[in-house]
Amino acid sequence: MNDANRARGRVRIEPGAKRVRAYLEGRLVADTVRPLYVWEIPYYPAYYLPLADVAATLVATGEVEHSPSRGDGQRHDVQVGGAVAPGAAVTFPESPFEPLRDHVRLDWDAMTSWFEEDEEVYTHPRSPYARIDVLPSSRHVVVTSGDTVLADSTRAHVLHETGLPPRWYIPQVDVHMDRLAPSDTVTHCPYKGTTVHYTAPVDGAATDVAWSYPFPLPESIRVAGLVAFYDDRVTVAVDGEPVGAAPALPVTPRS
Repeated sequence: MNDANRARGRVRIEPGAKRVRAYLEGRLVADTVRPLYVWEIPYYPAYYLPLADVAATLVATGEVEHSPSRGDGQRHDVQVGGAVAPGAAVTFPESPFEPLRDHVRLDWDAMTSWFEEDEEVYTHPRSPYARIDVLPSSRHVVVTSGDTVLADSTRAHVLHETGLPPRWYIPQVDVHMDRLAPSDTVTHCPYKGTTVHYTAPVDGAATDVAWSYPFPLPESIRVAGLVAFYDDRVTVAVDGEPVGAAPALPVTPRS
């Protein structure tokens, strides 16, 4: 892969070494040990899979998706064993990026499940450049909603995730759980696992203000059962300083 292809437009392409599988309603769509990581946006990569490793039938829809960098993408329905995902695959047979020409991008959300090796992955592929550090901290963390204290702790863990602001995870014994109510909201993170959420009154309305990972993935096991708060919905102060007063960092996705 030459430097011109790597740098063209805003797209970055790198070969991966994980086994990647995609399923639609329990039927195998693709199985490869030769995926490509393609950064179409800067935050996380997409998987492009070799057409030779696709088990499903791809039926052209006639729709064209134009990309200034990748060229014209041909949309396809994905058909396998009676299951259909309309328009869920795109190929770039004449892409300026030569490595993409014999690959396909499957719409992540259109597939029922994805696996890296034998572990299911949610939300999007894991970036090989993302890292999570979970560190115990004796700094004083106080969480308030208006005049109401929701948490007060000197036993929090701070989670540092590549490219995102630190998040403070607090033991439930230091959280006023009686002031929170379980929410129906569930989110997934490819690095941390599946959340449960909690609401509290904000401006008179019940609002999701906190989340927890009851059964996090191994790399995030130290936050198991701890509670973190959205600092744009309530005030999270560390050693007396609201975290929003810290130097600007990227906006955190909702998970």
